[in-house]
Amino acid sequence: MSFPDLTADLAARMPELRGRLLPNQMLAPLTWFRVGGPAQLLFTPADQEDLAYFLARLPAEVPVTVIGLGSNLIVRDGGVEGVVIRLARGFSDIVVEEGHRLRVGAAVPDVKLARAAADAGIAGLAFYRGIPGGMGGALRMNAGAHHGETRDRLVEARAVDRQGRAHVLSNADFGFSYRHSGAPADFIFTSALFQGEPGEPAEILAEMDRITQAREASQPIREKTGGSTFKNPPGHKAWQLVDAAGCRGLTRGGAQVSQMHCNFLINTGGATAAEIEGLGEEVRRRVKESSGVELDWEIKRIGMAAPAAAPTG
Repeated sequence: MSFPDLTADLAARMPELRGRLLPNQMLAPLTWFRVGGPAQLLFTPADQEDLAYFLARLPAEVPVTVIGLGSNLIVRDGGVEGVVIRLARGFSDIVVEEGHRLRVGAAVPDVKLARAAADAGIAGLAFYRGIPGGMGGALRMNAGAHHGETRDRLVEARAVDRQGRAHVLSNADFGFSYRHSGAPADFIFTSALFQGEPGEPAEILAEMDRITQAREASQPIREKTGGSTFKNPPGHKAWQLVDAAGCRGLTRGGAQVSQMHCNFLINTGGATAAEIEGLGEEVRRRVKESSGVELDWEIKRIGMAAPAAAPTG
């Protein structure tokens, strides 16, 4: 499927735009699941100023969706209407500041932040080695692993809203909770400042190695997957509920519940987004039926289902 091309109209409205506009750009290659349809328009801003310029001039009726590294994401097969914004090179700086602090762009991968902190002798951020994704997503969902969460180390973050206005949010402004932040939904995070503590690089790197080994031993990280699928309900582990419901190894088309870690869905090859999402919904149904506990998605799902095929004959 393809959408009407918005580029000519937007280019006329934004003569000084420096970022890249691509109409009907397939999003599957940008996601870890490798599924999904096109973005009506994919915009990669040059920097924060370019992003603000774009948003301030974008017609209010055009929907905006933000994606990061695509690790915790299902793009539905019908694609995403409006503009999909993906931050890239202009948001990838890492700067070591005084007081054992790191300021990082929202496009920086979590693992790269952990490594930069280790190289600078900054402890307290090694847990990011175990989180697939980028810093923008970590801010939005209070990403955490291995006894650490984003809210534990965030000092402040910078963002641009749908009208192109810049904001600075303190940690308290986020209203963090488990895998959630209360920041306004239309804020696009552009950078963040993290507080660490003094540490020995060798010890920090050793901790990161332990995290890496633990992930490789227990998670299907070499598969086409989106990471943890469901949030842990209060008092429960999602994977245990999925396992107890008999869903380990369950399949739907090319989608499968991982045999290694059953809170992971994987694309075994050729799966559609509908098969992956449908499998997840079937898991939720079976868990609810067997335990009475309702699982909430941790993976973000965006876009529209593919149009139904026309009948033949």
